[in-house]
Amino acid sequence: MASACLGKQLEELNLLQCSLMPGETLLFVSTAADDTPWPDLLAAYSDSGPPTENSEDITSPACFKLRVDRASVWFEVQLPPGYSTSADHSGAEYTLPHVLVRGDGLSRNEHERWQAVVRDKMNEVHGSEDEQSALAEAAAELPSTRHHALLTSHHLISPAKRRSLQQWSSQLQITGFAKVGYPGVIYCEGAQEQVEQFVANIKAMQWLALRVRFVESAPPPSGEPHGTRGRWKEFDKVGEVVEEMRRLGRERFVVEMGIGSAGTK
Repeated sequence: MASACLGKQLEELNLLQCSLMPGETLLFVSTAADDTPWPDLLAAYSDSGPPTENSEDITSPACFKLRVDRASVWFEVQLPPGYSTSADHSGAEYTLPHVLVRGDGLSRNEHERWQAVVRDKMNEVHGSEDEQSALAEAAAELPSTRHHALLTSHHLISPAKRRSLQQWSSQLQITGFAKVGYPGVIYCEGAQEQVEQFVANIKAMQWLALRVRFVESAPPPSGEPHGTRGRWKEFDKVGEVVEEMRRLGRERFVVEMGIGSAGTK
């Protein structure tokens, strides 16, 4: 399996795992005697990021169950070796995951009804992604305004979430920071479409008391020049957040939200 393909699959599995609500479970299923240790790969991805070598040794597809406590119906999903979320630049055909409905005592009619629901929903997602791609291509031809966003949560501790924030900031070419611990604070700035996608990615994960404080046009820079602002950072203290925003000329955006104070050092 190509490294890029494996990395994309692990990225989606990590996002799915982080999005599970209480009572929901993702459980990998063995499909062959030489089955790939997908739980270990996902754990390593959460800690260290995408794999850099030996991806060609991975031959068994990812297969897992999605279950909800006390529900008699569940889904079994298999990602084909060439699975990707969209067609590549060569025009390769969109590869969909295989989704099967399982259940205790599920009749033939009920099974067919559930499978029809799955097919309809997958077609909806596929169609919406094609539409989004077309809109993105059209938007790319227009100058993009810079936006910024501020989010807070009860806490930000999970290594998987912190790793995802770093990866998304790189992929979407945005700058910003995360304040880890209690409370969690996330700030980002970049092209409007990229900031909105970054916020959407965050909202798709499971959080305690996540609040999107704002997503809006960024004011003209009044602090350090944009080119000197660096990429993604992490802070441990609220005072560091205020100091960083002061350095960027954006201090009021956190102080007015009750994060720190103008005199914080």
